[in-house]
Amino acid sequence: MSLNLLDTSNWLPLDGLAPGFDANKAPTVQDLAGQRFSVHSDGGSMTFSFDDEAVQWSAAGHAGTSTYEAFAVAEDLYYAQWQSDLEPELAVSLVLDLTHGRALYIGALLGRATPSSVAVSHDFRPGTLDGYQATGPDIAESTGLIGRRVQWVYSGSHAYEHIYLSPTWYTWQCLAGPERGLADTDSNTVFEVRPGIFVFTWREKVIPCGSVTVADHRDPHSIRSHGSLFGWDEAGTAPVHFTFGAYGRLISMTRHSPELDPAQGL
Repeated sequence: MSLNLLDTSNWLPLDGLAPGFDANKAPTVQDLAGQRFSVHSDGGSMTFSFDDEAVQWSAAGHAGTSTYEAFAVAEDLYYAQWQSDLEPELAVSLVLDLTHGRALYIGALLGRATPSSVAVSHDFRPGTLDGYQATGPDIAESTGLIGRRVQWVYSGSHAYEHIYLSPTWYTWQCLAGPERGLADTDSNTVFEVRPGIFVFTWREKVIPCGSVTVADHRDPHSIRSHGSLFGWDEAGTAPVHFTFGAYGRLISMTRHSPELDPAQGL
């Protein structure tokens, strides 16, 4: 008997997705080891001191020492990710642009979904790096992905497509893997950190989880992303946190009539 895809109680929990999903994750780097970064944002100062394995950090009312993973996104552009040891229901993403002296902190807080909210909330804090000259545009929310349909391959058996609809929504569909045939529309927030390089975050409503990814879309035929997923396990009692990576390509581009463009007027 075929699975009833409309019955969301059958959907795979986050800890069921994890095995093998990270096959296309990029190698981690230790380029940040031995460095201390101070970020100035509208919400106050934040500090991050890295060694080979751990980061000592203080940001957005939280602090601690946590093991981290760091990925090289582009030249002098890094994505670091960790789960708080002191607050396991908090995961941190940090994007550091050492060329342009800019940074983006994203705190993912895991709570309980309600009829009017999802389980994961994201706290976005763009800022500048002390001791670096801030050049180029600010890291800011972007509509640059709207209209794109992108195929993502996470492993030899996991593939999805994303359709970026508006500043608030995107649609995903599983093309291969244990969720094949499932699809949904969830909330998203997008920042552009450099021309053609985007931080794409989403928050799911069926599975209590959220994600932070950094993707280089400069070559639409060879897109590369680095990301993390964070949410509750199947029992809803323990946080699940893991990193992953994907290779993508642009499938198609939707172009709306100017007066109907969802990127305008919101």
